Amino acid sequence: MTEKDKSPPTPFLTVKWHGLVEFRNDLVLVSSCRMQIFKFPFDIQSCNLSFKSGVYSDKEIKFVAESSATKNTQWALKVMRTQYEWLFIGMTVKEKTINNFSCNQSMIVYTITMRRRSVLYIVNFILPILFFFCLDLASFLISDTGGEKLSFKVTVLLAVTVMQLILNDILPCSSDRIPLIALYCIGMFGLMLLSLLETILVMYLIEKDSTSQDNKANNVQSLSEDCVGKWSKDDIHSCDGEVKKLNHCACVCDVPADEPPSELLSVAKEGSSSQLMESIVLMKVSDELTAVQKTLTLLLDSRKEEGKPGYWTRVTKTINKCFFIFYITSGSVFLVLIFSIWTNADYK
Repeated sequence: MTEKDKSPPTPFLTVKWHGLVEFRNDLVLVSSCRMQIFKFPFDIQSCNLSFKSGVYSDKEIKFVAESSATKNTQWALKVMRTQYEWLFIGMTVKEKTINNFSCNQSMIVYTITMRRRSVLYIVNFILPILFFFCLDLASFLISDTGGEKLSFKVTVLLAVTVMQLILNDILPCSSDRIPLIALYCIGMFGLMLLSLLETILVMYLIEKDSTSQDNKANNVQSLSEDCVGKWSKDDIHSCDGEVKKLNHCACVCDVPADEPPSELLSVAKEGSSSQLMESIVLMKVSDELTAVQKTLTLLLDSRKEEGKPGYWTRVTKTINKCFFIFYITSGSVFLVLIFSIWTNADYK
């Protein structure tokens, strides 16, 4: 494309003594080229500027480079005043002949090579995501019993999501391949998502273990309360009633000393029945004491088990250890792979 009225016209024409005619006309050209942003922001772009005649063949007009690539690069560096986002590397020139509608035409191609300034993207984007990954890695030191660990991981995951939205604004959309920086964000997001899911699983197992322990403690406590209540009320009253019956029978069957032997026999029978009742009462007392002893044993065992971790708690410790090793290994391998591709200048 040619933008007119951007440079003053040059009305001068130079004719030298040996027949060389020199005419200079400065033009402002705006050119566009397709960018390869697979290695953004460490990408190196090459744009071509091709010049040829639209009508004349190579027998009528011949395009020849005035100077070499080195001189062209030095001249371009002198002419340039500012280099905003891009850093000029060099410019090469190539002469070739093309076939255009069965007519050979001369063409000259200038290739401009430039590199993107990546420091700002490293500081504002790549390092913050790496810091978020380190924070998520440090969250393994937080206890799993409370909800602080879960809320912390969700906050870190939301922060990475915000960084992905920022990437969508700054990333050019002129490439068919997914850039490495997008894969970097997706990989970090995926690792943090797995960490969040692992935390949810661990908290569920710990809650399941604590619920089972609470139910067991409640059952033991209710059993002890029932046993103690039964012993303190029903059995005492029943024993008192039996003793009262025994005394009543003793009063009814009590006779003077001058009674006949048959009446003494009845008194002997009364004594044997009183001994029988006493043995029954003693048996009931021994049974209740045995029940109380078993209840106390269960209470002591439950208190001992409260100090020990449950089955699911031990399982969660194993899960945390294995996932921590997997998290560090996979994260390190992923980062090394991404940064090795980024820093490989020969990768295309």
